[in-house]
Amino acid sequence: MAEAAKEVERKIEDMGLEKGIAKLTTDKIEKVINQVLEGEAGARLKVYVDTCVHCGLCSDACHYYLSHDKDPHYAPVGKVKQTMWEILKKKGRVSPEFIAKASVIASTECNVCRRCVHYCPMGIDIGYIITMVRRICHMLGVTPLYIQDTAHSHAATMNQMWVKEDEWIDSLQWQEEEAQSEIPTLRIPLEKEGADVMYSVIGPEPKFQAQLIYQAAVIMNVAGVDWTMPATPGWDNSDMAMYTGDNEIMGRVKREHFDTARRLGVKKIVMGECGHAFRSVYDVGNRWLGWKMPPIPIVHAIQFYYELLRDGKIKIARKYEEPVTLHDPCNVVRGRGLHEMARYVVNAMCENFTEMHPNREYNYCCCAGGGVINCGPPYKMTRMLGNRVKAEQIASTGAKVVIAPCHNCHSGLEDIVHHYELGTPVKFISDILYEIMEKPGAV
Repeated sequence: MAEAAKEVERKIEDMGLEKGIAKLTTDKIEKVINQVLEGEAGARLKVYVDTCVHCGLCSDACHYYLSHDKDPHYAPVGKVKQTMWEILKKKGRVSPEFIAKASVIASTECNVCRRCVHYCPMGIDIGYIITMVRRICHMLGVTPLYIQDTAHSHAATMNQMWVKEDEWIDSLQWQEEEAQSEIPTLRIPLEKEGADVMYSVIGPEPKFQAQLIYQAAVIMNVAGVDWTMPATPGWDNSDMAMYTGDNEIMGRVKREHFDTARRLGVKKIVMGECGHAFRSVYDVGNRWLGWKMPPIPIVHAIQFYYELLRDGKIKIARKYEEPVTLHDPCNVVRGRGLHEMARYVVNAMCENFTEMHPNREYNYCCCAGGGVINCGPPYKMTRMLGNRVKAEQIASTGAKVVIAPCHNCHSGLEDIVHHYELGTPVKFISDILYEIMEKPGAV
């Protein structure tokens, strides 16, 4: 029954897959696969595959596996077995239909959250193996349509939402005017050379969540930060091409981001509450460009808020009283270790904080990151059914509000909250900090 249900779940019309495999032959697939495996994967993939002892200890780490009543198809090792192991066993000589199936598994049934790495006795990074499957599928032109469209947006406009240059500037001026009704002296400095901080955001903020730019401007103003925002492409720090396997576009987007900061001569980049974007600038995009570490220091919003509160540059007027819980985003906690800074901030802001269990680096993924939510509406139920355990984890806290300092986590958790009827609104840190902070000069 479980296998039958899985096949029904996978029968989704996706023109990105259907049109992609229509152009493939077995010979072409074999050639491309071997080019990727020999030219890009190298020893790392071989060591991981050869080291795996098939123990299955990674299984209980995966939210898909747990949420599907421990169906082995959803275990991390099961997903590798259905994709990369089959590719290696057949030396790349697989069918177009296999590639479509592998693309679905790699792009919509794994968040590359790397929770499983913490459970593997050999330390095998299954997330890396799955990204190599995505890379192969991309090189063959077989990627879910919605996220491929987003990668095209990055290529054409250097942001994921097709925001034109004049629209970007208009959005900043609009938010400046809105904020001046509260703090008359507030400015959003554009193109200020030599500032301490360049503040960067992701595409959905000017498109759908402009209030977050407003909140950031108020926080910067009150804290007395010497900051700026660019008026040119390079303002968007997000990068869905990283998750489609399109490393070439990923590299272009990251270079534009860093080049913009260097052009302005800023001391560091502070970025908003986004997890995948942080991963793309400190761990993936920078390395594709040949930089061990970013050429300009990158600070995530969690660390930025922590430092402002720790140093007394932001003061709390009154603590937030609603009971809250905190979601640990994969890319800033498992990937960067900002969990204690996040708890410092939440405890400074909130009167009543309850931990999820498990938490910190062992917290369950939101089931939206890793590009999965960007595969669009066709796969929404895949996400909902794949993260029942997250809904149960949130419900068990008894909290009335979930704090999620990451855009994809925020959106994914909102979907989970609505689907499982939890009734717990999801907020960014800045939503609460803006509400409860002292605002000298406000009218």
